[in-house]
Amino acid sequence: MRPRALLFVLLVCLLPPMAASAQSDSVRLRELGVEPGIFEPGPLNAITDVRGVSVGHQTLIEGDAVRTGVTAILPHGGNLFREKVPAAVHVGNGFGKAAGFLQVQELGTIETPIVLTNTLDVGTAVEATVAWTLRQPGNEDVQSVNAVVGETNDGYLNDIRGQHVTEGDVIAAIERASGGSVEEGSVGAGTGTSALGWKGGIGTSSRQLPADLGGHTVGALVQANYGGILRIDGVPVGERLGRYDFRSVVGNPDSTATGPDEEGSCMIVLATDAPLSPRNLERMAKRAMLGLARTGSYSSNGSGDFVIAFSTQNRRTGEQAPRPESLLPNNRMSPLFLATVEAVEEAVYNALTTATTVTGRDGHTQEALPLDRLRRILREAGRIESN
Repeated sequence: MRPRALLFVLLVCLLPPMAASAQSDSVRLRELGVEPGIFEPGPLNAITDVRGVSVGHQTLIEGDAVRTGVTAILPHGGNLFREKVPAAVHVGNGFGKAAGFLQVQELGTIETPIVLTNTLDVGTAVEATVAWTLRQPGNEDVQSVNAVVGETNDGYLNDIRGQHVTEGDVIAAIERASGGSVEEGSVGAGTGTSALGWKGGIGTSSRQLPADLGGHTVGALVQANYGGILRIDGVPVGERLGRYDFRSVVGNPDSTATGPDEEGSCMIVLATDAPLSPRNLERMAKRAMLGLARTGSYSSNGSGDFVIAFSTQNRRTGEQAPRPESLLPNNRMSPLFLATVEAVEEAVYNALTTATTVTGRDGHTQEALPLDRLRRILREAGRIESN
């Protein structure tokens, strides 16, 4: 066992309960009885419902101040550099430090794992992702790698200036990536994040289109760390709970809310098995911001809202000769757009309802969304059936 891994195990055992969780009944939104949207989720209701996609986390909880981590998303299990996937990016609000976006925008492909971490460790993540890619069998002659890295600022809970993420942490997240259920909440790149007045984190969801609409799957994964006025399935939860941006100015001076106000960011990763061109992937990525808006985001000045979208179909293998591709036409995109909006919306809700209360740097505490009060609010609004 590596020294860092041993230290992590010991610290998890020794940390006081508040540092890990003060909410024992964390659940995904649908376990509360709420089913937002009209399309059905895939079997896992996760980005991994898109065949071949895998997700891995490395969570760093050390001492009183380190609350951060890494999350990696792999479009497929082969050599990503040799079998690039069609991709696109969209910037909802550009207050962020995303890496690799310009080449994706120019060439329309992704050739590395997608790595999420904190703001000041983007450089480390780029170096680690490049190093990992160069070491893959078949890449011995590679001399240029476009690592794709996104971030949000977890400095309220995490000693972000300490730059605690290492190359080994990034590679561990990549190599731990697997299909199946995705761990959510206060894990990986979501360990130290805050969202909409409460503890944020990693969340995921998916939508499976009916056969008559193509039968394709859309999956979303979010690193939720932004402000706003929380709405869940249209219900003004943030206002009911007394935690929302500008509350001290517009009539709620007695709010007990803590943590960062207004600012923050959200990284959104979209995957689909629909055969889409980079142009239509970009169109789909733009709709992700509508899903974010449904949750109560207004993309504040300091919110870095970035979307990365890829298709697992029509991999680019570097062949020189033109090759035929089967691409969906524009007039079949609308169902995928709605699936994107719904998956992003629910991914944020899952990040919030699975997150746990975390105490970190300087004793700062970000509380988990109180599920008992949330149930009551949703029941009163008719979103949950009364017992």
